[in-house]
Parts: sequence; structure tokens; C-alpha cells
Amino acid sequence: MLVLPPIVALLLGGLLGFALRPERAPPIADPLAVAHATLLSVRDQGRLATFAGRFVAVASASETRLGLTARKTLIMPGTVRYGVDLSRLRRENLDWDAATRTLAVTLPPLEISGPQIDFNEVQEYSEGGIVMALTDAERALDQANRRSAQQELMRQARARTPTGLARDAAMRLVARSFALPLRSAGIDASVSVRFVDPSGREEASYLDRPRRIDDAVRDRRAGS
Repeated sequence: MLVLPPIVALLLGGLLGFALRPERAPPIADPLAVAHATLLSVRDQGRLATFAGRFVAVASASETRLGLTARKTLIMPGTVRYGVDLSRLRRENLDWDAATRTLAVTLPPLEISGPQIDFNEVQEYSEGGIVMALTDAERALDQANRRSAQQELMRQARARTPTGLARDAAMRLVARSFALPLRSAGIDASVSVRFVDPSGREEASYLDRPRRIDDAVRDRRAGS
């Protein structure tokens, strides 16, 4: 009977300590594990269409037959589409920098498809109808103009401005696709996305940083 009260007190103290113990912190998510899981869903999207550009090419060709000259001018509008084949992404395209808490994603090259010709808006102007009526000059002129016009459309499509817009749209979409799962897992991380040329030189880059509370407050004050 003399031992019973200390034992009861000890048990009560143990139960009270167990009830008041600090909660165990949830396990910290592994950034690379989250990124690799996200990679699978991103790859399932296949070819991501990011931008479309409409261009107009003007081509002119001439043929001299029988001492006379025939000339034709072609005005050809066309649409070119830009995209990235996300199915080509691999784990080696991802790199986690723990020091800066940044996930780096290197995208496959930007793809340009087309041109898709709008034949309802194609215009032609010709001179030298006699030569075209007596020879096959018109067929040769049409072939030369169509070839030159398509080459000109692609030259315009590969210019710095449209390709820059297409790359920027692709990088923003991919950065958001990786940033949202990371932050949902409680990882305060930035996502850096870039394109590189075959030599490894960086062509374009984009950084998605998490918004801080003070940044949000500052933006709200600036807009008020």
C-alpha cells in the first residue's frame, strides 16, 4: 500500500508528459523526388504548342522565252507554329541547387512547324501573257515563286522576335508546371528554365521565384 501512491503518480506523470509532448514536425519533402514525379506528368503532355505567328512572303520570278519576258509575283500569307516536345525531357534535364533552392530545367530545342498556307488569301500578278500562252514559262514561274515564298516564310519565322516570344511562352508554362507542385509540397523553391543550343550555349532563360509576403503587400499598395 505504501508503494502504490508513487506508482500511480509516476503513471499519471507519464500520461501527462505523453499528452503534452510537442508534435513531431512533418517530414520535409525531397525536392528532387517531387520534381521527378512532376516530370512524368509534364512528359505526358507531349508536344506543347506555345506560340503561332502569321507572316506574309512576296516572291517574284521572270523567264525569257522567244525574245520576250514573262514575270509573275506571288503574295503568300502563312501561319507557322512553335512548340516544345516535352516527351524528350529526362531526369538529367533537371538539376536541384540546394544552396539557392533552385530547380533548373533545360528544355529540348524549340520546334517550328509549317508554314500552313492560307490559299484563300494568296494573290498573283503576272506580265507577259503571250510567252506563258506559247510556252511552259508559267509553270516554271509558279514553281519558283512557291519555293521562294515558303523559304521566305520560314526565314521570317526563325527571326529573333517570334522565336523569342515562343521560347518565353514555353519557359513560363514549364516553370509554372514545376513550381506549383514544389510549393504545394511546402518547398520554398525557385524554378529556372532555359534553352541551350547544340554547343551548350544558353539561348534564353526564365526564373520563376516564389512570391514573398512583403512583395505581395508592396504590389497591393502600389496598385491602390
